[in-house]
Formats: sequence, structure tokens, C-alpha cells
Amino acid sequence: MITMKKLIAIICIITTAGLATTGCSNMNSSQQSTLSGAAIGAAAGAVGTAVLGGAAIWGAVGGAAVGAAGGYVYDKYEKDKQANNQAQYNQGYSAGQKANSGSSSTSK
Repeated sequence: MITMKKLIAIICIITTAGLATTGCSNMNSSQQSTLSGAAIGAAAGAVGTAVLGGAAIWGAVGGAAVGAAGGYVYDKYEKDKQANNQAQYNQGYSAGQKANSGSSSTSK
């Protein structure tokens, strides 16, 4: 027999999965990461508290908050890493162009 707590947890999981798959089409990557983190956190929090005997709704709320923060921080980290890689590439490219411009007149 399914208890009310387990039923709420199942409904939360189904709802967050539906939102995560259909709600991201018009969002930028930061918004998608934040929403995905919130959905995963809400599902994990609801299931965790339902299994441990707590109120699934409060687990979902807490999990969503932590998941949203985690998703945002992860997206920021990835964007910073990508910007750093691009800056290093540009620096190397410029150095290569300078080195090639000096040697192009001597080769024949």
C-alpha cells in the first residue's frame, strides 16, 4: 500500500521530470543549469525525506534550493573555464602570428 508521503514523492518526481524535459527550450545555458539542478534537487530531497520518514514537500523545497544553487555555480564554473581556455588560445594564436610574420620574408 502506498502511503501519502510516498505518493507525494512520486508526484514530485514526475512533475520535476516533466518540467525539466519540456521547460528548457527557450532558456539560455545558465537558466537550464539552474532549473536542472533545482529539479534534480527537488526529486532527491522529496524521495530522501519520504524514505526517512519526513515531510516530502520540505525535502523537495530544500533540495530544490540547494540544487538550483549548485546548478548555477556549476554553470558559472564552466563558463569561466571556457573563457580562460579561449583567452589562452588567443594568446597562443597571437604569439604564433608574430613569430610567423618575422619568418615569412626569409623562406622561399
